[in-house]
Amino acid sequence: MKEEKIIVPTNGYLMLFVFLSIVFGSIFSAILTESPEFVLFLIVAIFIVPGFLMVQPNNSRVLLLFGKYVGSVKKNGFYWVNPFYTKKKISLRASNFDSERLKVNDKLGNPIMISTILVWRVHNTYKAAFDVDNYENFVRVQTDAAVRKLASMYPYDNFADEGHKEDITLRSSVNEVSEALEREIDERLSIAGIEVLEARIGYLAYAQEIANAMLKRQQATAIVAARHKIVEGAVSMVEMALDELGKKNIVNLDEERKAAMVSNLMVILCGDKDASPVLNTGTLNH
Repeated sequence: MKEEKIIVPTNGYLMLFVFLSIVFGSIFSAILTESPEFVLFLIVAIFIVPGFLMVQPNNSRVLLLFGKYVGSVKKNGFYWVNPFYTKKKISLRASNFDSERLKVNDKLGNPIMISTILVWRVHNTYKAAFDVDNYENFVRVQTDAAVRKLASMYPYDNFADEGHKEDITLRSSVNEVSEALEREIDERLSIAGIEVLEARIGYLAYAQEIANAMLKRQQATAIVAARHKIVEGAVSMVEMALDELGKKNIVNLDEERKAAMVSNLMVILCGDKDASPVLNTGTLNH
């Protein structure tokens, strides 16, 4: 027997009625007949008591008979089973696991701090009870191992100056990384009969020793990207201004004057401070 076997035991209320009938019947008979033989029925009644079993919603019982797997009870209710059965309780409810923050290296070798939030539940009670030693500890260890493997597969972020242009990163590709993490953890926990409901990154940051340097690097990258957009927009605006002046014949500019106008406009549009205009009361040549 290496697969889960679902069983439905005897109705517990029926056996409770039998138990009460034996107890009160033996006592009543012993009083009327004044015969001690009816006390033996009380021993039989006491033997029935260990067989009563109550299963709450989203709980289960794994039944063993002298070390042999008999079956699993997943349906909630009040039952009676063989008094010699060993009953092992396994919860079928969804559980949360927030892993510790692990220090690992990403794909580029940068040390990062990462943790995961996992939602899981037992799907196969036989595997959870017998294929692993302690399924709850198994979930914790394998989740940490999966997070370490995932972190080594992707970079924390993209840095164009190093030529490492990745489509998926830990910081920006949240959905893709979560799906990959869920697949990895589900594959590891399947041997314990565990179903992964959700897995996602709970905490992600650079390690303390490089956090300040990486922050400055990100700020510099953002500034360069912003400057690039500003220059790109300024060139478009200057080009549009020259085209409009030429179409409407407002003023005729030679190449030298166009260069001076482009220079002035680029300074005004690309500067990070407001320009201070200088009024020219002479000709364009002065």
